[in-house]
Amino acid sequence: MAFEPPQRLVRALGETYGETAANEWLGELPEHARAVLDRASLDAERVTAPGGRSSLVLLVRRPDDSPAALKIAPPFTRPEWERDALAHWNGWGAVRLLDETPEGGLVLERLHPDVSLRSLPEAKALLEAAGTVRKLWVDPPAGHGFESVAERTERQAAAMEPYRADPAAAGLTAAALAAREELVAAPGESLLLHGCFRQGKVLGGDRAPWLAVGPEPLVGERAYDLARLVRDRVEDLVGASAGASIARRRVNKLADSLDVDRERLRGWTLFRAVESGTRALAAGRRQDAELLMEFASWL
Repeated sequence: MAFEPPQRLVRALGETYGETAANEWLGELPEHARAVLDRASLDAERVTAPGGRSSLVLLVRRPDDSPAALKIAPPFTRPEWERDALAHWNGWGAVRLLDETPEGGLVLERLHPDVSLRSLPEAKALLEAAGTVRKLWVDPPAGHGFESVAERTERQAAAMEPYRADPAAAGLTAAALAAREELVAAPGESLLLHGCFRQGKVLGGDRAPWLAVGPEPLVGERAYDLARLVRDRVEDLVGASAGASIARRRVNKLADSLDVDRERLRGWTLFRAVESGTRALAAGRRQDAELLMEFASWL
């Protein structure tokens, strides 16, 4: 079968890691995927699409004909962090790691790739998301190699600096960077976090109704992990007449239900929304940037 990478993966890798690195890896991907499958004795059924933003995911059959999923990611996305986090969670709230191929591919339990929390009504989706992410917040393994929230956001903040001078983003960029400085100056917990948690990262399963996938793990406070969830379905929020008040209520509701400080959640939500908005501007996705910046202005 052909191993054509989904367009979302092609676009996201280029935007995040640069066109040169992305194109080099994507050019080798079809041959690499076939080699991984052969060496692991896996039979491919299909590529999941639109798929993820950092890896190719294939639905496969293992040698005993049991269903599984194979995830192949470029080394510059640090797939070993995902492997280590999944191994540490061992299926608690997250997809279970079944095996690792010699080339670094991750063999995962088969979930239902077309069924995520985004298929549920908003209130139910947020309730299930909160119950799922709560399970992931555990002490990291001893001697772990995960980066911290401060380290990850320091790189992001450096990339945001030029937008202090952008007429369309200057005020929000300055506010977001100031919020980050205040938050990292008074660090909170040091828990293992998903790192990219949102409704689309929680899929239906057989072993459990809902399980998290696709972590970009790091160590830090829970408020950081909730910040991306706050802006889920941002298009609907921006299109709603009461979008601003709904967003602020969502911050308060999530903070209170998970015993997280409201102001720290608000601060991280602002930073992460503006960081995503400036990345969208850099990639020429102006419509996405406008949605994110309008959302950020409500906070």
